[in-house]
Amino acid sequence: MSKVTRRRFYAPPSAFSADAESATLSPEETRHLRDVLRLHPGDEIYVFDGTGREFHCAVEIIAKDSTELRVISEVKPTRPESPLHLTLAIALLKSEKFDLVIQKATELGAKRIVPLETERADVRLKDSEDAQKRVTRWRRIALEAAKQTGRAFVPEITAPLTLSSVVMSAGKERKPSTESTHLMFAERSGTSLAEATKSFAEQPAEIFALVGPEGGWTDEEIELARESGWKSVTLGGRTLRAETAAIVVLALLQHRFGDLV
Repeated sequence: MSKVTRRRFYAPPSAFSADAESATLSPEETRHLRDVLRLHPGDEIYVFDGTGREFHCAVEIIAKDSTELRVISEVKPTRPESPLHLTLAIALLKSEKFDLVIQKATELGAKRIVPLETERADVRLKDSEDAQKRVTRWRRIALEAAKQTGRAFVPEITAPLTLSSVVMSAGKERKPSTESTHLMFAERSGTSLAEATKSFAEQPAEIFALVGPEGGWTDEEIELARESGWKSVTLGGRTLRAETAAIVVLALLQHRFGDLV
């Protein structure tokens, strides 16, 4: 079976046996395998675990709510992971816009996505239950995007956090710029990406990028980040929608420091 035609499924590490010789697919993945692809015992598939590992497997037993697999061998994912550990923290946007950011961030190799509660965010969370429903949806979108794009790693999506908690905690854990750097992308009060990163002697292993809401950051938010050691970056003279800015930021950083060539 060629890489192009791989039939890929997801099973978390907990779904694999201790000896890694067998695995079990969830009810949702089983329905896709049985009812959509109409596979049968003996057919071969590929299963990734969301942490970067992928396995060539054979279907053994298809039940109503599960599928038992035999692991044939571990294989290389069809798409390698970027050497850059990239975290995108973005202000909460309206549903379809934020869904798009999750999908494209996964396709562009982000390792972690942090939804942000900011002063001018488009969305206000009602309560913890509302937040959990949204996170569940975003994680499902990220999983499907990883499956489609060939990644064996599914980005971590955290519960929504406040901007202050993110910038202050990152400031306390700052590493040398060759290991980690923190960038706030803003429509004002910043320098170009080239200027902000020209002092890097080596490629940073980790970048944390902040992208604001449609209404932009407040002066207080920009100052808070600056005081915590974040570099402020602007993307030129054009005004971009928040979801566009997030995608552009990821593409630029992966091109400059990752594997987007």
